[in-house]
Amino acid sequence: MSQPVGKRRKSRELAMQMLFQRDVGKQTADEVQKSFWKAREEAIDNDTRGFAEDLFRVAVAREEEIDTLLEQHSAHWRIPRMPAVDRNLLRLAIAELLGFPGTPVPIVINESLEIAKRYAAPESLGFLNGILDAIAKSRK
Repeated sequence: MSQPVGKRRKSRELAMQMLFQRDVGKQTADEVQKSFWKAREEAIDNDTRGFAEDLFRVAVAREEEIDTLLEQHSAHWRIPRMPAVDRNLLRLAIAELLGFPGTPVPIVINESLEIAKRYAAPESLGFLNGILDAIAKSRK
């Protein structure tokens, strides 16, 4: 049974935060998973947490493949020079495209942009949309 859209978006937000913590905090995936949930003040239901962890695991396990795709489709941008929120949103979306092929591409892109509206700079929306759209078209 699938989750309501709100829960899925919350899962994506949490997974992006985990990726951000791993990236910026220079922590291992295991360290992030141990500390991340302890720091949550809000109650997270099992379905939301489970999907967030699944997305995080796919992103970490396929990091090399994800970053290769990202480099191929982000002309003139090296990954370390991208804003941390942008690169982790991109990694999350690409992980979902690769690891969850049942999720329609427009939903992955739209959800990423909705999350970006909350966490990224306004000028990042076009950048994120362009890269995700290029990656999606290259995978058809």
